[in-house]
Amino acid sequence: MDIVVLPGDGIGPEITEATLTVLRAAAARFRLGLRFETHDVGLATLGTHGTTLPEDVFARAMAADGTILGPIASYEYPPREQGGINLSAAFRTRGALYANIRPARSRAGLPHWGRTPMDLVIVRENTEGFYADRSMHLGAGEFMPTSDLALSVRKITETACLRIARTAFELARGRRRTVTAVHKANVMKVTDGLFLRCVHAVAEEFPDIALDDVIVDAAAALLVRDAARFDVIVTTNMFGDILSDLASELSGSLGLGASINAGDSTALAQAQHGSAPDIAGRGIANPSSLILSSAMLLDWLGTRRGQPRLNEAAAAIERAVDAVLAVPERRTRDLGGTTGTMAFAASVAEALATA
Repeated sequence: MDIVVLPGDGIGPEITEATLTVLRAAAARFRLGLRFETHDVGLATLGTHGTTLPEDVFARAMAADGTILGPIASYEYPPREQGGINLSAAFRTRGALYANIRPARSRAGLPHWGRTPMDLVIVRENTEGFYADRSMHLGAGEFMPTSDLALSVRKITETACLRIARTAFELARGRRRTVTAVHKANVMKVTDGLFLRCVHAVAEEFPDIALDDVIVDAAAALLVRDAARFDVIVTTNMFGDILSDLASELSGSLGLGASINAGDSTALAQAQHGSAPDIAGRGIANPSSLILSSAMLLDWLGTRRGQPRLNEAAAAIERAVDAVLAVPERRTRDLGGTTGTMAFAASVAEALATA
């Protein structure tokens, strides 16, 4: 099974190396036959190739069984016409990785900042919405007719809404069988109205799944006050981006937020946080997010390919991360510990032996 590895920018190479340490240990224990192929992207290729995403690298990633992408510093990239391609947007739109799946759960021994524990998954539409780089076939979704007037276009399509809704309902069947649609249809009656109609249409295909809907500002408040009420949340692109960061932070830390971008035939694991250039190269970054995201990738592949050993390896990685996080001194600095990036990964790899 071929996995393309793209280390990214900032702390990306460090946490990617840590993640590969864990994956190699899991591959050895569960006899997974994983083959890793690493390529530079981002700022590393901007000077050498004139682009942050060389076309041959993109093609190789899309042909692989799965991809691991480290954090990227897209805010440092030049305009697209000068080679500054946003890797996340390119994979999600060109690669049709339309579902961004982000779980958030409380973990034993770590502070939980909300009023109730949580165990939920946010299913976020990945290819349209208010994101200017995903709104138009040609040109940007943000524009200025005059110097004192700025406009932004939001794109919502029936096709994208139906497929993200099905992803959420299918996921709920393996959990607590509840889906919550988060929207702002009281204000954006046309675009979020279309989203809600599509979610309700898909709900008719899943009579065993309960559906409710919550306005986005109320959903943010409920994540703080009563996160236990949520099982699977399905929502549009920007709402999902914001709420998933909130949920991860409330559950303990954004540094623990796992994330995959999934399509019909392949998926990409990606840390939920940014490239943190202020701590790059110091060996102190928390690699948990990318480790857990990579475990999600294994689980996705196991389910899609009918290979239960991949699912078993993913579950073992989750347990191993929890076991290490349960010991305060073995945590990284952002979680109050003193352990460095690679030492944390080594502890997780060691814990895999009994996880």
